Order: sequence, then C-alpha cells, then structure tokens
Amino acid sequence: MHICDNEAQSEGVSQLTVSQELSADLVIIGGSLGGCAAALAALQTGKSVILAEETKWIGGQITNQGVPPDEHPWIESFGATRNYRTFRRKIRDYYFTNYPVKNNQQNNQPFNPGNALVSNISHEPRVALRVLYDLFAPYLSSGKLTLLIEYKIYSAETEKDQVLSLTVNNPLTGNSHLLKGKYFLDATETGELLPLANVEYVIGAESQEETGEDHAVSGDAEPFNMQAFTYCFAMDYLDGEDHTIEKPVQYEFWKEYQAPFWPAKQLSWWGLVPHTLKPIEYSFFYEPNRFSLWNYRRIIDQTNFVPGTFQSDITIVNWPQNDYWLGPVIDVSDEEREKHLFNAKQLSLSLLYWMQTEAPRPDGGLGYPGLRLRKDILGTEDGMAMYPYIRESRRIKAEFTVKEQHISGEIDGKIGATFFDDSVGIGCYRLDLHPSTGMNSYIDISAHPFQIPLGSLIPIRVRNLLPASKNIGTTHLTNGCYRLHPVEWNIGEAAGHLASYCIDKNIAPHEVRNKPSFLKDFQSRLIAAGIELEWPKIHKV
Repeated sequence: MHICDNEAQSEGVSQLTVSQELSADLVIIGGSLGGCAAALAALQTGKSVILAEETKWIGGQITNQGVPPDEHPWIESFGATRNYRTFRRKIRDYYFTNYPVKNNQQNNQPFNPGNALVSNISHEPRVALRVLYDLFAPYLSSGKLTLLIEYKIYSAETEKDQVLSLTVNNPLTGNSHLLKGKYFLDATETGELLPLANVEYVIGAESQEETGEDHAVSGDAEPFNMQAFTYCFAMDYLDGEDHTIEKPVQYEFWKEYQAPFWPAKQLSWWGLVPHTLKPIEYSFFYEPNRFSLWNYRRIIDQTNFVPGTFQSDITIVNWPQNDYWLGPVIDVSDEEREKHLFNAKQLSLSLLYWMQTEAPRPDGGLGYPGLRLRKDILGTEDGMAMYPYIRESRRIKAEFTVKEQHISGEIDGKIGATFFDDSVGIGCYRLDLHPSTGMNSYIDISAHPFQIPLGSLIPIRVRNLLPASKNIGTTHLTNGCYRLHPVEWNIGEAAGHLASYCIDKNIAPHEVRNKPSFLKDFQSRLIAAGIELEWPKIHKV
C-alpha cells in the first residue's frame, strides 16, 4: 500500500484530520471544463459523483481562468458533443432571458455577446458558471452530485494498480475529507493527481528521437520546456475618466523586458504572427485592416444590447503581451512556483498600467487612463483571474500517445489525420503552441480535423484512474490542439462515460479498448449520448 502526500506534508506539516468520509461511484478532482463534462456524463448515466474544485468557481478555463471559447469554424453545425451544444445554447438563452438584448440580435443567430474575433460565443465567465450550475441543478437536488468548492487534492492512497482513496483539504477552513470511489478522474489543470497516485506521466517537450515528430526538440528531451501561461484580466474603457491602478512593483522590469525571439519590448503593440513568425503591429481599438486587440477576446459588445445597458464594451486581456514564459510552475518547488505565479500577475498588471499611462495612441498621445480593471468580472480582489491559464499539463503515459504525424496527415502517406478505430470523440484546432519556458517562439502548424483515441485516455498501468482534461496521452506538440474548449469537454465527457461503462460491466478501461465487442458496445453508448466519433470530409485548418 502506498500513501503519497503533497509537498507541504513532506516538509513537516502535520497529518490532516479528516472531517468526514464521503463516497460515490466517481470521484473527480478538478472542476475544470473537462471535469464538469465528465461529471455531467456520469450523472446522466445514473452514477453518483463527487466533484472537488480548488477555486470558488467550477468551469476551468471558461470561468475561473477567464478564457472565452476557442473553437473550430464548423462549431455551429457539427464537431461538438450534444452536451457541449446544449451548454452553448444555454449561454445564449441566458442572455436572451436576463439581458436587454436588441431584438435584431435575438433574431440574428448565432448570437455572439462579445462579437470577439476569437469566438462565435464569447461571453462573461459568470454566465458560463450559472449555466454549469443549471446543468447540475437536478443532480445537486437529488444528492447524486456532491460539490466540494475550494477543496484541493492533498494525498492519495493506492495499492498496486488501484487508487483506494483520496484526501482533499480546504486550506481556508481546515476541513478535509476522505473520498472513496470506484473510479477517480484527474480533471485538474496541471494533472495534480497523477504524481500523488503514482501514475506514470511526462511533462514538457519530448525529443525527436522519442516521438519522431518533425517539430519536436532536437537532442535530449526538455521536461521543463513548457508553454507560456497567462493571468487573464477583464477591463472596460470610460473615456474622460481616470482609473489608473497603483504602479506595479515590477513595472520597470517589464517595461524594459524583451525576449530574444520577440520583435520589440513585451509592453508594446508589437508581436509575432504565430504561423509565419513575422512581426506585426496590433491596433488597440478597432482600425481598418488592423488586428484589434480590444476586439480579440471581447466578452461584451455594448452595441448588442439596449442603449444604456453597458457603459462600455468589456474585453478579456489574454494577449501575447501578458504571456509569461520565464519559468514553469509544474514539478518545481513551492517557492519557485509561487515566484513565477507572482511574476506572471505582475506582468499582467504592468501591461494594464502601461496601457493606462504610456501606451502610444494613434493621435500621438500616451496612455488610456479610462481603462478600468473590472475585478467583478472575474470575482477577485486583485482583478486577475482566480487561476492562471496554464496551457500545458502533466500528461499520462498512455496506451496510445497522439503525435504530430497523426494530426498533420503525414503518416503512411495518407491525406488527413490518422483514423482511429477506438475513437471516443473529435476535435479540430491548429497545433498552436505559445512561446515557451525554453525561450522558443511560437510553433503554429496547420492540422487536420482529428479524433480522440480511447487509448490516449488509458494509463499504461493504473486501472481505475482516468484523465479528464489536458492530461491525456498527447505530446508537447499535440497538446497544442487537444487543449481547447470543445476538445477538453469531449475528453471529459468520454472519460465520464468510460468510468460509468466500466462500472456497469465490471471491467477495466483497457479491456474496453482491447476487446472488439466491448469497444463497439461502448462506442454505441457514446453515439447514443450525442458524441460524434468521426468527421465528415473537410479540410485542415
């Protein structure tokens, strides 16, 4: 038997006193988008679920990280699960029911609250949060779903290839619970359960020798070479007013900082076109034939609503200017992690202060003091998102690992992505990697619409733990297209169904994949649940 605790305990903090023992069919650690999808799928099949989330909000990147949906071009017609389509529909319904949306917008589907460049349904994080709670409402009332909010994974008890129990702790109250289940799902943003449960995993960038990927790093693998992460924030603009924040303590550093691969100071209107690496000068507000940062991830376009509803548009700042790549936050010391998290917040605050005070304006002036940090939008005292947008997680060593060549269509001379007989869903996005802690610039590669193979959800050894977020069997490169909203949702939903199916049949996940009759039956269940397993004939993106 093995009991693994977190770093705090190993450094001498006393054992937790368990307040209560709870049990359910599924125990899901992490209320990420994938974790919510997994919980919903399991609940819909009649299972009981415990869902533990360390922040105040469930929903992951779409809520507590403040990242509007990144989706493929066909999302309104196909390429998403039925539950994800329901979630999107309920977002729009929430606005139509509760906001004074202009009549012409209500009749002009698909309604996009923010009219963002990045998304057809860019919206406020709180609206997504309310919709998720609406989806969970009957299960909360019936007692089938137990939500543990502000509870963080603390330890895991394992025996051979099985997880026996987990302990979660609320650092604010000191309460902790022992959680027992038949299946345990890791739906955290960084794969936090994997090391505690002794699950084999990888981090960072694999080498070309390991994966055979054209764009993998040459030489040795670089486990601490990970994509930049970002502390997002929300702001609006009230011209003529002064909402300048206090000067951040690291402002002078960030004002002068320039990465070796970047065309200008990071606090500037300059960046790189990801797929060409050519310098680009952005516009701030809309200008013809220019890429507008303001419109990029806007979550409220005030012109969608009856005049007077909003004083201004509201936009989310998740831009090249506040990507943080000076160090990783996974598998480093607590001190190192906190340092980089603090620095990343300072970068975002410094970007805001620069925009308020020194940013060049088209009229020759400097600064936009009317920019207002909207702390209420993300529900925090400092105005930063509750959790950083971490693009890259620990990833399980899986029965099957998806590699660049499976997505680029260059394997076996085939045109299109590799077809997987064990598909449990589909997704589509470019292999989009942001600058990394290894001081590498963007890697942005065209990709074919792809499938999610069941083998990528199955750990090579542990039998009753499944990944349900960005922690499946992908590489550093392919994580770049499996990490977006509808794909993460599909991964979580498939994991929830897989655990439920294994409980019903009293079998292990690897048996589902490796026995044709089980696989066919399981895929039939997914299809009946509204999960698409393959794409129609379409081009790559």
